[in-house]
Amino acid sequence: MVITDSLTTFGQYCLFINKIFSVPDRWKTFFRRTFFEITKLGVDSIPLVIVISLFIGAVITIQMQLNIVSPLVPSYSTGLATREIILLEFSNSILCLILAGKVGSNIASEIGTMRVTEQIDALDIMGINSANFLVLPKIVGFLVYMPILVIFCIFTSFLGGVLISIFTGIIPLNRFIYGLQTMFVEWYVWYGLIKSLFFSFIITSVSAYYGYFVKGGALEVGKASTNAVVASSILILLLDVVLTKLLLQ
Repeated sequence: MVITDSLTTFGQYCLFINKIFSVPDRWKTFFRRTFFEITKLGVDSIPLVIVISLFIGAVITIQMQLNIVSPLVPSYSTGLATREIILLEFSNSILCLILAGKVGSNIASEIGTMRVTEQIDALDIMGINSANFLVLPKIVGFLVYMPILVIFCIFTSFLGGVLISIFTGIIPLNRFIYGLQTMFVEWYVWYGLIKSLFFSFIITSVSAYYGYFVKGGALEVGKASTNAVVASSILILLLDVVLTKLLLQ
């Protein structure tokens, strides 16, 4: 039963994606809705990204400095290790797991509410491709803005480490900065940006799928929102393993 249900869900999801990616009926309306979704899903997420990144950057710096105590380890290793952790995992995978809770639940609850209040049925009756009209602007908008959120995350995480080194003195600032610059690999930045694009598509499409096929009332909308976050998180972790294998090896 589990395998059958999973295959059925996957097939329905593929048909849903095929329905989304069709030519919009009105390009002007599509671009207007896309800019609106960029603001709602992307710009409104900046405060959350900044706050989380500042604290995570500070925590990583403290933990690295406290655990790297061997005299054989160079003093700049704290900054170097902090940079690698942020570039390789936190600024893309962990950030997208966090955004799956905010953005994913928002999308699932919004579309789910439209389904149970029969707004989607009204669009279908008018001959409008409701999946394309509602979901495509969300996917494109979040996909376009996701790299900006990643850059914000990287910058503010480094800033968190700098502030910790300034106000606590746990590591000299010049050593921390030198560690951030030492043996820098540009590909790691592109690696994080590429992963974030895949993850942003998962967040928006999976959340929209669970909201679009809600049946029932307000209680089912809440369940769909929870299922969307759980499914998105699992798929992000699974895809993280695959992309790490493909992009770093």
